[in-house]
Amino acid sequence: MENTETKLTKKDLRKTFFRYYTFCELGSNYERMQAVPFAASISYCLEKLYKTKKDRLDAMHRQLQFFNTEGTFGSMIMGATVSMEEQKANGMPIPSETITGLKTGLMGPVAGIGDTLIWGTFKTIIGSLAVTLALQGNYLSSLIEMLFPIVTYVIAYNLFFSGYNLGTKSIKDIMKGGLLNQLIDASSAMGLFMMGALSSSYVTFKLITKIKMPHSDPIVLQKVLDDIVPGLLPLLTIFAIYFYLKKKQNYIAVVLAVLVLSLIGAYFGIL
Repeated sequence: MENTETKLTKKDLRKTFFRYYTFCELGSNYERMQAVPFAASISYCLEKLYKTKKDRLDAMHRQLQFFNTEGTFGSMIMGATVSMEEQKANGMPIPSETITGLKTGLMGPVAGIGDTLIWGTFKTIIGSLAVTLALQGNYLSSLIEMLFPIVTYVIAYNLFFSGYNLGTKSIKDIMKGGLLNQLIDASSAMGLFMMGALSSSYVTFKLITKIKMPHSDPIVLQKVLDDIVPGLLPLLTIFAIYFYLKKKQNYIAVVLAVLVLSLIGAYFGIL
């Protein structure tokens, strides 16, 4: 008996992934967000899998439902969706609602993980290293910044094929296994360590006020503070900004406050 199953090749999957990674953040709109680039990316596979025009239109209609998540980790959802469409095209009784339900049910949690790791940790660390080297006049800073798209590409590529190979249960199994939570905790700890080290080096807050003493050298307040706890004022500044941002995430207010206080301190000869 002739095997009529249609299987996607490695080339098909790579082409779909490349389309998704390149265009996932483009073509978004407030009505369906990333649905259009998602459908455009998977359309190549749908064209190959479904033989009739009606089946292809139904599949495209499924993929044009509202979709919004973090692009890099969203490749997991793309991989699992491709796998489900392949199984459905080959006769497995998968309802359309199951495919759209997988996408809409996972896009929120996956976006939370992706935003935390990709934009909250990796982007911050790599950007901080690049800025640090740039301030030192090191030309390697431009190369360091280029690590970000390379890192996200490698992560997205592996997540896409993990989603495809493990099938419909892949994302749920990965999330239930606790591995991502451990990765988030480890990345957050590393990010805090890096930001603490960079802050101590590049946040400067020094008092230039001197208290004149009769028949003695003036007391330099900054030297007194450094004898007690070196770097105390920069540390207090960072903590003040940190606790403010925990309550109100108004970054413009922080920048303006630092600028105004610096100008006032310099004008009166305090800082």
